[in-house]
Amino acid sequence: MGVLVGLDVGTTGVRVLAVNREGAIVASAGRRYALTMPRPGWTEQEPDDWWNAARDALSEVAGAVEGRVDGIGLTGQMHGAVFLDGGGKSIRPAILWNDQRTEAQCREITAKVGANRLLEVCGNPALTGFQAPKLLWLREEEPDAYRRVARVLLPKDYIRYRLTGELATDPSDASGTLLLDLRSRAWSQELLDRLEVPREWLPAVVESSGQTGQVGRSLAEELGLGPHVPVAAGAGDNAAAAIGVGVVAPGVGVSSIGTSGVVFAPSDAFTPDGAGRVHAFCHAVPGGYHLMGVTLAAGAALEWWRGLFNPPSTPEQLAELAATAAPGSGGLLFLPYLYGERSPLLDPRARGAFVGLTASHGAAELTRAVMEGVVFSLRESLEIIAELAPVEAIRATGGGARSRLWAQLQADVYNRPVALMGVEEGAAYGAALLAGVAAAIYPDLEAASQLTRVRETIEPDRSTRSVYDELFGTYLTLYPGLSGAMHAL
Repeated sequence: MGVLVGLDVGTTGVRVLAVNREGAIVASAGRRYALTMPRPGWTEQEPDDWWNAARDALSEVAGAVEGRVDGIGLTGQMHGAVFLDGGGKSIRPAILWNDQRTEAQCREITAKVGANRLLEVCGNPALTGFQAPKLLWLREEEPDAYRRVARVLLPKDYIRYRLTGELATDPSDASGTLLLDLRSRAWSQELLDRLEVPREWLPAVVESSGQTGQVGRSLAEELGLGPHVPVAAGAGDNAAAAIGVGVVAPGVGVSSIGTSGVVFAPSDAFTPDGAGRVHAFCHAVPGGYHLMGVTLAAGAALEWWRGLFNPPSTPEQLAELAATAAPGSGGLLFLPYLYGERSPLLDPRARGAFVGLTASHGAAELTRAVMEGVVFSLRESLEIIAELAPVEAIRATGGGARSRLWAQLQADVYNRPVALMGVEEGAAYGAALLAGVAAAIYPDLEAASQLTRVRETIEPDRSTRSVYDELFGTYLTLYPGLSGAMHAL
């Protein structure tokens, strides 16, 4: 009896898990790679760095389970643009999800398609992180590279191409391209025509738990895998993380604090926010949808703050330091807009700030304020989402699920119980469950989700509710008051 493998192409590295049929993790491996910022606001990575890391980690896990792999599921960072030539070679570094260079192209797309029509078809406005603006940017700024383009893939789908030779994606990840008709879960010919993007550049769209080929024979031998290992279509990292914590139906949401921060809620219907403040995407559940808000710098904000300490503190030490400060950080607020901001501000020129700083504030208050500011930012999206879909409780994933203080802050600021899961691997674990359905180990995702288990539930601390509600009200006034100065700077 074999195992199921989940492979997550993250922003800082790749993570590979092997999961047995009962849902227990039996092997894991990871490899890190670099992110480059050639100009302010630009973020890029080499697709071959992803592949080399994925191949090494997959080989290590295959060795640990003696090649007994029944299926592989893929997930990873969303929105990135991988440009391939006619021979399947990468033309230039991939442009990532948090890259902000395409503000002009977003305005161009909005003018060509119309803001309302974008929401009707794609569920989202034109945002700098999405894939379609990157295509227009390449056409306008690097025309020689653009003339060589034959295919455009998302990050996890590049790994699929290297594993199987197949060109495919899934609806959840494709939702972040600004080229998918979310109602039909297929590429929008209307948008392709208006933006002059050739249909043949785009991969086939297959539901997340569907099969998309098998690992090539010679590669399987090289990696130590058995023959005929199927590869599931997989999902974008947030939808996969939701599967990994058992969130497949409305009522329970997900809060993820990793490099970025995400609040996520399933919906049975396509119900985009009329102002486009939060995202409406397809879920990894066939026929399902979800609403999502994204804070670009969540764990990244704390990592930035940690890097200023000399000598650097560990994340655990920072959390211990923050816990010594009182809730509300002595009247100090932090805006975590270090990379600009997505939901609900939709402003690539938003900037971070400490507000309310006095000589009485020390390192403990500043550290806690960074953490509280991240959760306030996520609550801002959560309140919009809750108007469109029910969110009665939260399941935590990402690094924020491994820190007691992060978990308590989420429960207190959201004013909802926050469940910590028995398995904290999130997206890679969800990808393994998708592989289980693709390989016919489980009949459907509802059955696979029964393998997830709640380890502990963190209840909101009622004594802090008035403090956080009052501070959140003040927090909401800061961006409108400071945005003019942010843009001028």
